Amino acid sequence: MNKKNTNEYTAESITALKDLEGVRLRPAMYIGDTNTTGLHHLVYELVNNSIDEVLAGVCTEILVKINKSGSITIADNGRGIPVDIHKETKKPALEVVMTMLHAGGKFDKKTYKVSGGLHGVGLSVVNALSEWVEVVVKRDGKSYFQRYEYGKAVTTIKQNGKSQETGTIITFYPDKKIFETTEFQYEVICTRLRELAFLNKNLKIKIIDEITNKEQTFQYEGGIVSFVEFLNKNKSTLHPNVIYINKQQHNIQAEIAFQYNDGYLENIYSFVNDINTIEGGTHLAGFRTALTRAINDYFLSKFNGKNSDIKLGGEDTREGLAAVISIKIPEPQFEGQTKTKLGNSEVKGLLDSLIYETLTSYFEENPAVARLVVDKCILAAKAREAARKARDLTRRKSALESGSLPGKLADCQERDPSKCELFIVEGDSAGGSCKMARSREFQAVLPVKGKILNVEKARLDKIFSNNEITTMIMAIGTGIGEEFNVDKTRYHKIIIMSDADVDGAHITCLMLTFFYRYMKQLIEKGYLYIAMPPLYRVKSGSKLFYLYSDEKLQQALQELNNPNAEVQRYKGLGEMNPEQLWETTMDRENRKLKKVTIEDAIRADEIFTILMGDQVQPRRAFIFEHAKDVKNLDI
Repeated sequence: MNKKNTNEYTAESITALKDLEGVRLRPAMYIGDTNTTGLHHLVYELVNNSIDEVLAGVCTEILVKINKSGSITIADNGRGIPVDIHKETKKPALEVVMTMLHAGGKFDKKTYKVSGGLHGVGLSVVNALSEWVEVVVKRDGKSYFQRYEYGKAVTTIKQNGKSQETGTIITFYPDKKIFETTEFQYEVICTRLRELAFLNKNLKIKIIDEITNKEQTFQYEGGIVSFVEFLNKNKSTLHPNVIYINKQQHNIQAEIAFQYNDGYLENIYSFVNDINTIEGGTHLAGFRTALTRAINDYFLSKFNGKNSDIKLGGEDTREGLAAVISIKIPEPQFEGQTKTKLGNSEVKGLLDSLIYETLTSYFEENPAVARLVVDKCILAAKAREAARKARDLTRRKSALESGSLPGKLADCQERDPSKCELFIVEGDSAGGSCKMARSREFQAVLPVKGKILNVEKARLDKIFSNNEITTMIMAIGTGIGEEFNVDKTRYHKIIIMSDADVDGAHITCLMLTFFYRYMKQLIEKGYLYIAMPPLYRVKSGSKLFYLYSDEKLQQALQELNNPNAEVQRYKGLGEMNPEQLWETTMDRENRKLKKVTIEDAIRADEIFTILMGDQVQPRRAFIFEHAKDVKNLDI
């Protein structure tokens, strides 16, 4: 054919992005997303650079300050970023690391033998995604300053005084055109800084929030032993002392600390070069394998004869375990810039061998602790077998009754999970109204009667004997425990819908505890929501309002200026007819939903333990501390 193609693909079709334009065009590739998580990732990138100085042994203090202007400052007393001319680029080294991707001191392994900021993109990405950045460098007896705007230098590097101190101070203001929010959250940042202080013995990290006038200093002599004690502080521990392992082999340093409590859930955090590997990896796999092997060996050698029909599985050996695994490695292989999973294959075998040998010796030297641990594992194994039988019984019962779905479930017609919604509704009365109100095409309704079991205080066997929970499990489709598979969920929107009173709040809390403890990936995937039914219905003449707070009610009444306006206070979903439920709580165009997220896993675990656990004193202290924050008290 001689006809010219109007959509011709030539060299002119290729777009070559200059400098940091690619980062601004596709920020999520570098920081995960452009909401709160991505915003705080910028802070962590800069703090990680300071931590690299700590790991190199040249930094002892880090300061993070949320400024009144909305900007944020990260300062350290490390060596200070070099400001002399870089030979290849003919530019100052500071400007190179601020404006070029994959530029830094992380590649030759001379400046940093181990590093969290592996890829050399942290500073430049922060620069690219900020309206402005100001850098102060103190080194060689001098202080230097440079300013950047939208990723580009707008001043040269200037000497702005003398200084006998060393270090780097970076202040940046995130770009409002890129981020959905630019408000830094004090508590979220505190969590990461606390982690880093735990992971680096005696490192002093201070955070100041000029907006809320809050400040905190983190410094721990015990390192990750203190970390485990922190994780278990509101729980009853099985043995008084944290088990601690610190070994180095083949340039890999491994620190492991763990302690059992009398709870039923595992709580393990893993780190590589101080980076929180939330998806685990080979280091976590090595730890789990070694722990299971060591406990099983001790069980077989010391408990031979009794309980001979029991086989301890991995889940049994981790019941009630709080653990921190921290390794330092020169060449970590992470998945992506956000570094959530370690892939180094050699680490698994090394940690397996190292931990197994150490733990085997520990059990022989501490038989009382070993017996307590094994006894707990035996109970866990028996409960797991009982749970399996209860699960099988539930399956057979449901298969006889209605295929594989519970009879109380009013399912939707759509079969694509991404288009389906499940409303888990408090009470049969409200559930009936929701079934009448819903859009049958894509909305399913599951009424739940009364308060479900508090899973914080129960093993799996008890959970499977609770009708309301097993009904939810069957309806959602993922299973729980060792069978859990998030890809089998039948709905990508699971909405908890309860009354706007104390009982409703308690039911929501019980539900959240269940989802967090046994279906956490549904939350991580963004599938769990809380419905926000209105508190008030206001009618004035032909005008009708649904309002969600006392403040909005007072504002509306003032604007209406009608003393005869009808005000109805909704205490329960059952007080609404189907039409009102649809208009206020189920209609996608008008409803208000709260998406459940886990910004801070350690804090979330602490809150669930305090509110739903066995210890009364921490709960009492929590209530006293937050009593002043209560706005609507339903007595």
